[in-house]
Amino acid sequence: MKLTKRPRRLRSSESLRKLVRETRVSPESLIYPVFFVEGEGVKREIPSMPGQYHWSVDRAGELVELCRCAGVSRLLLFGIPDHKDGCASAAFDPEGIIQRAMRALKALAPEFYLITDVCMCEYTDHGHCGILHGREVDNDATLEVLSRIALSHVEAGADMVAPSDMMDGRIAAIRTILDENGHENTPILSYAAKYASAFYGPFREAAGSAPAFGDRRGYQMDPHNVREALKECALDVEEGADLLMVKPALAYLDVIAKVKQRFDLPLCAYAVSGEYAMAKAAAAAGLIDEYRVMCESAVAVYRAGADLLITYYAPELAGAMRRGDLG
Repeated sequence: MKLTKRPRRLRSSESLRKLVRETRVSPESLIYPVFFVEGEGVKREIPSMPGQYHWSVDRAGELVELCRCAGVSRLLLFGIPDHKDGCASAAFDPEGIIQRAMRALKALAPEFYLITDVCMCEYTDHGHCGILHGREVDNDATLEVLSRIALSHVEAGADMVAPSDMMDGRIAAIRTILDENGHENTPILSYAAKYASAFYGPFREAAGSAPAFGDRRGYQMDPHNVREALKECALDVEEGADLLMVKPALAYLDVIAKVKQRFDLPLCAYAVSGEYAMAKAAAAAGLIDEYRVMCESAVAVYRAGADLLITYYAPELAGAMRRGDLG
């Protein structure tokens, strides 16, 4: 048969397929989420997230070595304190768990880029992401606390702050306090479109952050909505966000694509704990090839438009990228 156009020509060898790939990825785009806890000598595997650990500050050197060997140098830090109260006071304590962890990491690995999750759910005794008024989260009262948390993180060494609370006006509040205190060059990564997702279950076990009552649908986004995500992103851009995030990743590829088309800020996607745990469980049951599923899922997120990827698979993905298995 005489065919002028044969798309298979460009699929004929591995070398050629890599040459013409449309989606290019790099280990420099990966961000690795890690959990710090109080205590000494702690490296404790998280049961619902095999391969992920709670780290005590004194074992930060082992974490640094793991990351260096993998070629990962950008971390998203979460802290789990011993003391919790109604106003999340441990979150802005200069000697809090995340503040001490950052100082240790900066001393061990000054080249690492540290991003901190700015929220209250790990630090409150009720597990919600803000100050309560009765059984409701008081949006405006929460902004003051979030601002104090962000400032304390930057003063302890954070290179970037990432508010994940989904309160209205939080980007403007944080931008204002950082600028007023001489940190006008510290960027804000906004969890701009954070959905009230069922994929967060393993994280809530890892961080001890499940709400004591109710849920977070009053402030996190309804999974049915896309236009609302664009509105949230537009507000955050107006308030001074430097980067945008969509969370979760795989179930919201359409949102990632639409945000990418609409806004010109760097776009991050968070492949959350449930996505990771499902792949691990399916692999343990012999149902999938974990390595290939890990790679294919990451490619899907980048293909949808993400520039950056927060993922618990960051060390493994960095290796896969260097081997050329993702492009």
